Amino acid sequence: MNLEIYNMTILDLNSIKETLSSDFDDFWSYSILQSELENLNSEYFVAKIDNEIVGFAGIWKSIDDVHITDIVVKKSHRKMHIGSTLLQKLIDTAQYQNFKSITLEVNENNLPAINLYSKFLFKKLGIRKKYYNNKDNAIIMTKFFE
Repeated sequence: MNLEIYNMTILDLNSIKETLSSDFDDFWSYSILQSELENLNSEYFVAKIDNEIVGFAGIWKSIDDVHITDIVVKKSHRKMHIGSTLLQKLIDTAQYQNFKSITLEVNENNLPAINLYSKFLFKKLGIRKKYYNNKDNAIIMTKFFE
């Protein structure tokens, strides 16, 4: 498996437009992702295997913290460590750009994601009540850089 990670372009987004909701999670629409690519405070990456986009991830940059907006892996390519590789890219990017921390929200019921973030030394710092669909709580997790 030859996994490549690089900055997402509008051409990458257009190439997954038709399969965004079926092959990936339907949380982010094409128009939202398009506006994210145009936002100077956002940075998005794609993961490709054999020229096929199999995942993407994004961050928002603020004063001294980076916020992970999403890490999405194509349903057919899950459990192949692509999410871990994308997460490491986001962490490396935040550190390289001298941010002090990286933060995210994760659904309290998403145990695989919580375990992944814990493995990367993210700490649980709080809860956002009914954050997802006005039903599920979100756990706020942060990794601080030294």
